Amino acid sequence: MSQNKLFEAPIEFFNRHSGEVETESVYGEAFLRWAYGNPLGRLTVELAVKRLWFSRWYGWRMDQPASSEKVAPFIRDYGVNVDDFLDSADSYGSFNEFFYRKLKPSARPIAVGETVAAFPADGRHLAIENVSAADSFYIKGQRFDLAKFLGSDELAAEFEGGSMLISRLCPVDYHRYHFPVSGKAGAARILDGSLRSVSPLALRRKLSILWENRRMMTEVQSDAFGKMIVMEVGATCVGGMHPTFEAGNHVEKGADKGYFSFGGSCVTTVYKKGAIRFDDDLLEQAAAGREVYAKMGEQCGVVV
Repeated sequence: MSQNKLFEAPIEFFNRHSGEVETESVYGEAFLRWAYGNPLGRLTVELAVKRLWFSRWYGWRMDQPASSEKVAPFIRDYGVNVDDFLDSADSYGSFNEFFYRKLKPSARPIAVGETVAAFPADGRHLAIENVSAADSFYIKGQRFDLAKFLGSDELAAEFEGGSMLISRLCPVDYHRYHFPVSGKAGAARILDGSLRSVSPLALRRKLSILWENRRMMTEVQSDAFGKMIVMEVGATCVGGMHPTFEAGNHVEKGADKGYFSFGGSCVTTVYKKGAIRFDDDLLEQAAAGREVYAKMGEQCGVVV
């Protein structure tokens, strides 16, 4: 398959629940393919779409009461499970309130055991066993710049050869994110940047979006996994990344860490070398270039 065909190929992922390889229904796919695959589209991204003001403006629109009219059609068109909602589907005063809705605790049970790590969010997850050596992020030939991603040469040296999980949330997903392990959480720090899409349709062409986008980083000191990092990555039309935890406190695995306002986005977790063994399905599918769909709280790996 030619490089251009690889760029344009459908997004396939392995669904842990069905055991099947499925094709993603991409929200706004036509625009994304134009914006990141067409020269005029890429120019538009550079001039407007990646700018913070554009996403803040769109986020403001999703905060308006009139945007609540979008909730019912969205639930219907994308088959969102209303039984999981903590509040009734008709109670949201805006689309954003629906977007960062809370779920019933029973809807996302947390994998038990201090030596077990959980997925931090619902979504499609790409496991990287050695972030310093991998060259197949969404498309072969792309390497990850850990120092730029973490915003620190010192941290990059500390996590060299470590493992990374990229948990990609689509607009149809539950958009709160949680701590994957128990431990003491440091402060959430903003690493400034632009706001491009984090869809594979964009990342296949430019992996550096992950370290050029605006990010929010938190260090967690875990008794079982040692020092690890949870990093939220903003994206186009994400109105904000909103932490909900208190820095300096002990947090339990599965505890609420924060939420995204409207848009697709991702949460990355970075572990030191030899700290975690990702589950077999994650490693097998990553070797085939696929993400794995799984829900927040399910097991993603164990202490080595």
